[in-house]
Amino acid sequence: MEENIIRNSNKIVIKIGSSTITSSDGTINRDFLDNLAVQVKGLIDEGKQIIIVTSGARIAGVSTIGKWSRKEDLNYKQALCAIGQVELMDSYRKIFNKYDTHVAQILLTREDFNDSSRTLNIRNTLFTLIDERVIPVINENDTVCVKEIKIGDNDMLAAQTTVLWNADLLIILSDIDGIYDKSPVENDDASLIEVVDDVDELEKNISIGKSSSFGTGGISTKLKAARLVNKYGIKMIVANGKKENILDKLAQGDEKGTLFVARN
Repeated sequence: MEENIIRNSNKIVIKIGSSTITSSDGTINRDFLDNLAVQVKGLIDEGKQIIIVTSGARIAGVSTIGKWSRKEDLNYKQALCAIGQVELMDSYRKIFNKYDTHVAQILLTREDFNDSSRTLNIRNTLFTLIDERVIPVINENDTVCVKEIKIGDNDMLAAQTTVLWNADLLIILSDIDGIYDKSPVENDDASLIEVVDDVDELEKNISIGKSSSFGTGGISTKLKAARLVNKYGIKMIVANGKKENILDKLAQGDEKGTLFVARN
């Protein structure tokens, strides 16, 4: 990864996937959040502006209440998100406060991006928070979203936020090193694709795979996110959030990921 991508970006959106922010037992991975907070604080100290889009509310709800994990009824899914959102944001608040960094919660729906008065209000809130060095932590308002409760939707939420804020870069932290030509879980000979300048062409030539750890719909939504931000000339990186100091390593060019760039 070219080290100047992050260094030359002043407005950065960082999307945290559910598998990245949770431990194997389904609880919030506080070691990850602590490491994230240190890195984000470092970027802010360099003069960069940061927005975080986070997943993990439903999984946090399961671990918090200790039941309903197998309930597939929509009402239970929404209830778990409502419970887990408290635990999720409390974890962000406590850990980021350790580094003198304040966070603010913003819950959005896709419909919010389709209403001009709402988008204006979102932008005003984002700019005010960031001007005051408060990090907006955005999640989907799952308790009122019926269609949006499925893996990967926050990739598009992050992309829409990136466009709305007119950011320079979107970084999606997942449980894989980037986009491969085929599932690395199912194929030992899978190759990491480091630079993509044509999402449509890429989509024709890769195999998404079926493994749940590779993401049911996860790769396709990442490609949709890349297509959206690239349309506005914004770059996007997909990288492995499970790796310690991943943001610092990407910035220094010491870690690989997949960089999506818009064609001229």
